[in-house]
Amino acid sequence: MPVKILVIDDDSAVTDLLSLLLRSQGFEVAATNSSTDGLRMIRESSPDVVVLDLMMPEMDGWQICKTVREFSQVPIIILSALNDPSMIASVLDAGADDYLTKPTPSRVLIAHINRLVHRNGSLNSSASMGDPYSRPLPAS
Repeated sequence: MPVKILVIDDDSAVTDLLSLLLRSQGFEVAATNSSTDGLRMIRESSPDVVVLDLMMPEMDGWQICKTVREFSQVPIIILSALNDPSMIASVLDAGADDYLTKPTPSRVLIAHINRLVHRNGSLNSSASMGDPYSRPLPAS
């Protein structure tokens, strides 16, 4: 069974790119540009990993992390253009498991996803760490 990843980012170009990249690596991907829809999808579909942007209009990444931690321990990777150490510490304290700064090379993102999935014992062998894409993910 493929590893399920939910991507939540208000930039549709980012969700489209991440969906393409992650599917090419054997992951099952759902994506949304709405934080409230993202919360609903976490509750309903129980993804193996959530890739989450910090700065979004409805609810920001901090609020989403805190809310998710009230009902789930799903691994959350923050993927954000913000690179302030105090913000990174704050969102990790709010419940995120990992933090990557955009632009992030796609193979680094895949490695971080695989590490979190492995840690939780649900790694699928089809989700390899090899990556045909070498360009970094865009900042939004």
